[in-house]
Amino acid sequence: MESLDELLQMAETAHGHLCAGQILGVRLALLGLERLGITDPRGADRKRLVTYVEIDRCATDAIGLVTGCRLGKRTLKFRDWGKMAATFVDLASGRSLRIVALEDSRELARRLYPHLESARQQQMQAYRDLTDEQLFREQWVQVTPEAAELPGYKGERIVCPRCGEGVNFGRFLEVDGQRLCQSCARPELRYWRE
Repeated sequence: MESLDELLQMAETAHGHLCAGQILGVRLALLGLERLGITDPRGADRKRLVTYVEIDRCATDAIGLVTGCRLGKRTLKFRDWGKMAATFVDLASGRSLRIVALEDSRELARRLYPHLESARQQQMQAYRDLTDEQLFREQWVQVTPEAAELPGYKGERIVCPRCGEGVNFGRFLEVDGQRLCQSCARPELRYWRE
């Protein structure tokens, strides 16, 4: 596994800039991997790990980079809960660890680095320097991914009778005896408009 500095450089390149969220995401992912004993997540251990992220911010890109988990590989799962948290699932051992960034780390950054001129700089320095215990809360949890959520799953594919679009993995809703895609079954929930 690369060093923290090497991973931060990789994260900056992949994400387009280095920020406090990138540093926090790299540290969070490294801690999860360490606790699960996964030493080569992008190589020999790549089929062992599924990661759930709970926020769509900079840290998520860093977590994906460190763990090798990706949406397209079906190993990165996004839950839109707005929390700086991630759960790391070791499919081989069945163990799962949820890690949450502590809220008081921002205030701690201000207190420890008042000589740095901006909150951004204070946080970036603190997120590099603080201990894992100062940055995160860890909780061993149980996660049992459904077979349809795992990489390699070959599920049913239907064609929505209203829009003609294909729908994978049972992601349809039955309405009045028809199996419809979610956007046809619940148009009020669409993120787009016609």
